[in-house]
Amino acid sequence: MADVKVYDMTGKETGTMSLNDDIFGVKINEHLIHLAVVQHLANSRQGTQKAKTRSEVSGGGRKPWRQKGTGHARQGSTRSPQWRHGGVVFAPVPRDYSFKMNKKEKRIALKSALTSRVEAEKLLVLNELKLDEIKTKEMKKVLDALKVDKALVILDSLDKNVIISARNIPGVATCQADSINTYDIMKYSTVVATKAAVEKIQEVYA
Repeated sequence: MADVKVYDMTGKETGTMSLNDDIFGVKINEHLIHLAVVQHLANSRQGTQKAKTRSEVSGGGRKPWRQKGTGHARQGSTRSPQWRHGGVVFAPVPRDYSFKMNKKEKRIALKSALTSRVEAEKLLVLNELKLDEIKTKEMKKVLDALKVDKALVILDSLDKNVIISARNIPGVATCQADSINTYDIMKYSTVVATKAAVEKIQEVYA
């Protein structure tokens, strides 16, 4: 089992914590990490783009001029793409970009992402993270003490004071231990988790 240092909110080391190798010490599968990130981004797309083809724009019911003798190129309709207000060639239409991954693959990707953060020494564990009030300055002070700027803060439970205090800090996001995903872990350079959150991750994903 790998051991990580445990810090308090002032950045002082208070001890160590053993991690479950089945979650934080697996063989990293870069392909599945990539696939999980692509899936997350694809599933987040609205896919509501739309433009009209020549069959959908108005006008063009008659031939603009006779076929021969005018000196112009032959034209059959003003709805053709080369005309102003004509239709778009191969116009985009609404579509669903989402695709599925197997549950086993998603779990391997998540464990690989967590392992990569441990190996890079980018997983910081706090003995606790409690704020008496909603105050961004206090949350920023904790992150500065840990010497991190772009971070994913993982909590063991819903903590309104911490979540709202971190909300206005650029490059910082919060989530709960039972709703983490591969994309967020890879997006933020450092993962900051409470000791209780790490224990919950090991319990949920074991």
